[in-house]
Amino acid sequence: MSAEVSVMKNILTSIAAIALLTVATAVLPLRAADSPAVAAAAQHPTLYKTIEVNGFDIFYREAGPKDKPTILLLHGYPTSSHMFRNLITDLSSDYHVLAPDYPGYGRSEQPPIATFDYTFDNIALIVEGFLEELKIEKYSIYLMDYGAPIGFRIAAKYPKKVEALIIQNGNAYDEGLLDFWIPIKKYWNNPTVENGAALEPFHKIDGLKWQYTHGVIDVSKISPDNWHLDLSHLGRPENGEIQLAMFYDYRTNVPLYPAWQKYFRDHQPPTLIVWGKNDIIFPAEGAHPYLRDLPKAELHLLDTGHFALEEEGVAIAGYIRAFLAKQKLQPPPTSASSTN
Repeated sequence: MSAEVSVMKNILTSIAAIALLTVATAVLPLRAADSPAVAAAAQHPTLYKTIEVNGFDIFYREAGPKDKPTILLLHGYPTSSHMFRNLITDLSSDYHVLAPDYPGYGRSEQPPIATFDYTFDNIALIVEGFLEELKIEKYSIYLMDYGAPIGFRIAAKYPKKVEALIIQNGNAYDEGLLDFWIPIKKYWNNPTVENGAALEPFHKIDGLKWQYTHGVIDVSKISPDNWHLDLSHLGRPENGEIQLAMFYDYRTNVPLYPAWQKYFRDHQPPTLIVWGKNDIIFPAEGAHPYLRDLPKAELHLLDTGHFALEEEGVAIAGYIRAFLAKQKLQPPPTSASSTN
């Protein structure tokens, strides 16, 4: 090879390398700017932790700066903190977000029924202990499905600690318990083996899938990972009995509705209601009564089903940000952004 050809080859190689570097440095910031979720995930990744609460190992997801306002995410049946995986990322740039798994759900410890009372009272105490262990004194609560009676117990007990309520398909009114609840109420009134067996399909694979897909607009947007991950904890030994115990104990929530409604009236916590209106487990008839006791509440009915975050998560995150900003719970802009 001549000296001239060798020199020319080196020059071309250098030019190609410089061009590649230029493209890379130009494209990467653009991608971060165009995708807030990607940027948030990179800056404030979700952490997966376990903490001992009242003698039990409780798994939880945590993201966001600890000096920002805290949002406690309380999951429903039959799922876990996994239901909040995307919302955590969407909120983590400006909020400190916590999402625990209840005992017997997700990746938290499943103590035997003989040594642990699977009741809403007891799980509320676990969540209280969780907040105490992490030294969380002020927080907003996202309440969904089972998370509603758990969260309302805590809010009514510690009204000064609660900065806001975000209610998503979670009930506190008799109007919200319609036809879906007929077989469950039958079990409340007569907890026989036969009546209990009629509820078992809810935590089998077809029943789980139905809960995620019924009432949604586009089933193809709903990841099958949801019900298969739920099945992984529901399939643990004795978990079927645990779910039945929780179904039976749900009856204890209904007599507390008047006390929770009084809490709403007396304390008027800032409240955002984001509700999948096609849900038949907790239908929209249970959303409207909140406005009787919380006339300043903000209500949004979304064209989706029970697990509204799966199809309308981006919209819900936007409603949460706008709502908390009105309550002055939106963090102030950084010095960098305030100079723009």
